[in-house]
Amino acid sequence: MNKPLLILVADATAVGKTDLCIRLAQHLDTEIISADSRQLFKEMSIGTAKPSQEEMQNVVHHFVDSHSVKEEYNVAKYEKEVLTTLEEVFSRK
Repeated sequence: MNKPLLILVADATAVGKTDLCIRLAQHLDTEIISADSRQLFKEMSIGTAKPSQEEMQNVVHHFVDSHSVKEEYNVAKYEKEVLTTLEEVFSRK
C-alpha cells in the first residue's frame, strides 16, 4: 500500500506557484489545499492573487474563499480543518 504524499509548494509572491500547483494536481490527480492566510477569506480579494474561477474549475481547491472575516477563525481551527481535509483527500486519492 502506498503512503500518502503531501507536496508543499512555497515561494515568493508572483513566481507562478498557482500554475505549478494546478499542473501538479492535474498530473497527480489530486486536490490543492491552500495555506495562504488571506486567500482563505471571501472578502479579501485585492492583493491576494487568488486562483481564477477557470483555474479553480480544473482542480478542486480547499481553503480559497472558504471563510468570512466576520467569523472568528485562528490557526488552531485551520490546523484542525486542514488535517481533516487531508484525511479525506488521502482516502479518495
